[in-house]
Amino acid sequence: MSLSRREFLKSSAAASAAAAIGMNVPAELEASANAAENGWRWDKAACRFCGTGCGIMMATKNGKIVAVKGDPAAPVNRGLNCIKGYFNAKIMYGADRLTQPLLRVDNNGNFDKKGKFAPVSWQRAFDEMEVHIKKALKASGPEGVAVFASGQYTVMEGYAAQKMMKGGFRSNAIDPNARHCMASAVVGFYQTFGIDEPSGCYDDIELTDTVVSWGSNMAEMHPILWSRVTDRKLSDPDRVKVVNMSTYRHRTSDLADIEIIFTPNTDLAMWNYIAREIVYNNPDAIDWDFLKKNIIFAASPVNMGYGMRRAGEPSVMPVRADGSAGKYNAKEMETYNHEMVHVVSENEAPALEPYGYKAGDEMVNKPAGLKHWEISFEEYKKFLAPYTLDYVAKVSKGDPDEDIEEFKKKLQMLADLYIEKGRKVVSFWTMGMNQHTRGTWVNTLSYNVHFMLNKQALPGSGAFSLTGQPSACGTAREVGTFCHRLPADMMVKNPKHRKKTEDRWKIPHGTLNPVGNQHIMKIHRDIEDGVVKFAWVNVCNAYQDSANATHWIKAAREMDNFIVTSDGYPGISAMVSDLVLPSAMIYEKWGAYGNAERRTQHWRQQVLPVGDAMSDTWQWMELSKRFTVNDLWGAYTLRNGKKLADVRADAEKMGYTKDTTMYEILYANEEAKSYKIDLNAFPQKGYDNSDCSGDSRNVIGGDGEVVKGCGFMVHEYLFEEYAWFGRGHGHDLAPFTTYHKVRGLKWPVVDGKETQWRFNAKYDPYAAAAVAKSGNGSTHAFYGPLAKALTQGDLMGIKDKNKKSLKNKAKIFARPYMEPPEVPDAEYDTWLCTGRVLEHWHSGTMTMRVPELFRAVPEALCYMHPQTAKDKGLKQGELCWVESRRGKVKARVETRGRNRPPRSLVFVPWFDEKVFINKVCLDATCPQSKQTDYKKCAIKLYKA
Repeated sequence: MSLSRREFLKSSAAASAAAAIGMNVPAELEASANAAENGWRWDKAACRFCGTGCGIMMATKNGKIVAVKGDPAAPVNRGLNCIKGYFNAKIMYGADRLTQPLLRVDNNGNFDKKGKFAPVSWQRAFDEMEVHIKKALKASGPEGVAVFASGQYTVMEGYAAQKMMKGGFRSNAIDPNARHCMASAVVGFYQTFGIDEPSGCYDDIELTDTVVSWGSNMAEMHPILWSRVTDRKLSDPDRVKVVNMSTYRHRTSDLADIEIIFTPNTDLAMWNYIAREIVYNNPDAIDWDFLKKNIIFAASPVNMGYGMRRAGEPSVMPVRADGSAGKYNAKEMETYNHEMVHVVSENEAPALEPYGYKAGDEMVNKPAGLKHWEISFEEYKKFLAPYTLDYVAKVSKGDPDEDIEEFKKKLQMLADLYIEKGRKVVSFWTMGMNQHTRGTWVNTLSYNVHFMLNKQALPGSGAFSLTGQPSACGTAREVGTFCHRLPADMMVKNPKHRKKTEDRWKIPHGTLNPVGNQHIMKIHRDIEDGVVKFAWVNVCNAYQDSANATHWIKAAREMDNFIVTSDGYPGISAMVSDLVLPSAMIYEKWGAYGNAERRTQHWRQQVLPVGDAMSDTWQWMELSKRFTVNDLWGAYTLRNGKKLADVRADAEKMGYTKDTTMYEILYANEEAKSYKIDLNAFPQKGYDNSDCSGDSRNVIGGDGEVVKGCGFMVHEYLFEEYAWFGRGHGHDLAPFTTYHKVRGLKWPVVDGKETQWRFNAKYDPYAAAAVAKSGNGSTHAFYGPLAKALTQGDLMGIKDKNKKSLKNKAKIFARPYMEPPEVPDAEYDTWLCTGRVLEHWHSGTMTMRVPELFRAVPEALCYMHPQTAKDKGLKQGELCWVESRRGKVKARVETRGRNRPPRSLVFVPWFDEKVFINKVCLDATCPQSKQTDYKKCAIKLYKA
């Protein structure tokens, strides 16, 4: 049978589509498809993009990926893909794919920070890294070596990076771009439940009666989940209700029964309004039996600032008479000054009155950390008093053209949906609630409402944080590649956690650094302050994805430091760097991801990497060969005066010598070598393994020799060692080989069975055991161990320092509405919101190189209301300037597009490096989670 390319595509696609929906395929069409696919090898994998965690089927032939389709057996997506998912193969074959290391050099080939990029060997690349890491350690100690990590690391890559950074370099200055996307959700989980990650799962969608999307354009950001929401809505349109909460209209609006357009930051006020409606006007809706058995009430400081630079830091010194300070101009300092002192506004005053503040008062901000204490229900009720319908509607209404009475009706309808007895409700959110200067607060407020109504951790009901990145859960959170974390919810500051990790890693007690405060924005600031001298960008685009980007790029290019980027393509971070390393992309290596519903998924290496590219795991292991016990495990004094002990003598007692390398200790130890390469056994049979066995490319590695691989199954070793930390502690993972037989499993996996609803004794074996032990007859046990003993007090502070146990209980928090540090004024009169679009992923490094996706959306547009354009003298399709106190960019005006803001706001996505919107954004963060607020700053618009 002879087929043209067009016939082949049509027959293969038609057969796949028919199979996905369970339709019988005509014999002739099936025969054509089979002929077209002759010689193809199909295998399962996970999608490279968002945190939904779709399963895909991938076909390879002659060493290249030739087709991708949705996996009909995958429970997440059931054979469907979004538009990006269908192009998982093409992201790997862009014309400017990086294929060899590039170093900035002078005319003589010597490293020169002002030089031009030239190809170098892997050996030369690691030579330079070794020199500059040792220089950084000498100048600044472990705090001088940093890594911009990623929620797109595979589980094994993240674990390998963490071992070398924290166990080898003794540096906690490793923090993922996941800090930007879900850190507020994490701290919200910790403070509320004592353990990270959602209680529910995607099955809630088919079981619920109500979907409320809070600051999440699910239709574009989680399109497969939105297809399931749509299916649920259409299956019972009268009963099922969809509510869209947003600061502007978008594609999620199209399905909504109710749409509430609100002013940025006022989600805090609206959650408290719903809680007030329950407590004051519908007290019979409160499930007091559930609350008394499972919940306490808590409060925390309100004067904690906005996560910006504080007075006295090196780069904001000296302060000048014109208002500028250090490296920051006077305009920038207008906003930064709010970090120290904030004047309470008229809108904030009612919400802050229970704390003793009134309009015009100066609130002196102090670092508050995660401090909180238990309060009574009566104190919580007093806290809720200001959040009347009139007050909340006044501060929250986001569309200046909407009638206030209509807006009030919507708020009341929203509250009624939550309160209605017997109605199941799921609250979904993503960046709108997470990228927020009070992101931790608003996350905790969501659980308040669900807890009071006993609509949490039940099939079809619960507050559910959706994750943005493919393994922000599985790697950043569960592996613990944050600066303050260790695997399985352990913390670097906890001596018991450090000891447990040191014992498992077989390193001396006292090796691990207890100070974990170099979050991703602090790493940028530490580079600008001259503390961090070496920084390595892994699986992210740190210089495009960080707010106030001009400062960080200038610091990287002009100061005495050495910046390295490992990537598949030359994005902005690569261009900013001194050394660029070519990384193997997702299907060119073995890997695993963990999605937003706690589902861990594995895949095998499908093809060889292009050129001389190698995986990030290999890069970390290769680098570790350059550093010995003597190099890294001596004494250090940290900036805060804390001393790290010299553990070299203890290392010798453990059988190491001063010349034993970190590679031998952390990666190629005896346990690791027990994981054998067996090319005749599942799952290795028939698949390449460049990290472990080398490959036919004969890449010349870091030692100047052909890469033969490590000689053992390092992926299985790294996964099993990591999984050890969680087994028996509520984070149980299945064995490595099991994941290659299934389409993922939701942890905790106990006795081979996944868990759908955590904390619910009917579904979660850990909760069942806790309930049985307590004997209190509860249906739930919130068994997370963190912050489960609290002092007592009221809204104003702690009154009794004696701590009371809260074992198996969760918390309802009193947390008020507050404005962000920068709001529109006479000069900067418009809100700016940033985010993504359906067709592109993050900074566009991959998707902008897919011709079909590029043609669909070739540039980032400035979406605005037609009246806004008219008022500013702008026209559809023209270029305009978008300018803040920090910088400006040109963007094309769009008044008729998919995103439809009110007159008070514009939306500009951040995927386009030519419309570098993060130069405009403010680097304010939630002071508790350290997550950047990209959703609101003040800008002005004018014709370009």
